[in-house]
Amino acid sequence: MKSLTEDGITRSALSRIADCPNPRLKKVIRALTRHLHEFAREVELTPEEWITGIQFLTAVGHITDNKRQEFILLSDTLGLSAMVDLIANRDAEPGATESSLLGPFFRENAPIFPMDADISNGTGGEKMVVRGRVLNAESEPVAGATIDTWQASSEGRYDLQQANSDEMNFRGRFRADENGRFRFRSVKPSSYPVPADGPVGKMLRELARHPYRPAHIHFMIAAPGYKTLTTALYIAGDRYLNSDVVFGSKKSLVVNYRHSAANGASADSLEFDFVLTSNTKKRQRKHR
Repeated sequence: MKSLTEDGITRSALSRIADCPNPRLKKVIRALTRHLHEFAREVELTPEEWITGIQFLTAVGHITDNKRQEFILLSDTLGLSAMVDLIANRDAEPGATESSLLGPFFRENAPIFPMDADISNGTGGEKMVVRGRVLNAESEPVAGATIDTWQASSEGRYDLQQANSDEMNFRGRFRADENGRFRFRSVKPSSYPVPADGPVGKMLRELARHPYRPAHIHFMIAAPGYKTLTTALYIAGDRYLNSDVVFGSKKSLVVNYRHSAANGASADSLEFDFVLTSNTKKRQRKHR
């Protein structure tokens, strides 16, 4: 047996996975091992700090359940989720709408609504109209695209955070018309803090970071022949736009309210054209 050294233990750990039959798993674990060992050497990690880290990750696991994913929150607040999202969308076509984080509050099978429906189900708050188009990179309408949308209330809470969390609210699915247009009603969302009563919240406080996200509305837009777009619209003027705790806000996704009058009732509106990336052109670029 050789005496272990700081560099030797890294080489030894890497050699143990030399026969891994899964090339992708082998690549990921090799890189993870190298970076973890280098991190420990760089900061001169002490045994006390190591056990504190283990206890922190254990606490993150304990608070996670089917309605709260503290590991995703940890990934979000460290910027890892935003990094993964950027990597996944490197192949977007020029002019395509930028992506944004899915977030922890997406729910499958949101109710299907007709054009002009109110996804807030009459909940109190300042009313708004959201309208837009779904287009391709040639500015042609994508007829029949599915628009899945969800948001926080005017008090900054999602339906999953409310007492009757099994009931869906502030979310819905719409179908774009033959011109790629869609339109729905809701109430204006507000900025809100991510859950800060657990280990991630404690971490943020120790780092002198706030837990807030700027006001926004999520969208997931899908159509045959196109890459599904997961994005969000962020409200201009929000105080947290430049310090979004999960690094999700982007300049191209910031929108202003417009004042309009519909059916005799005054309401502000948000308008935006979403541009999708073609799956065909994505494949062509990969094979060039």
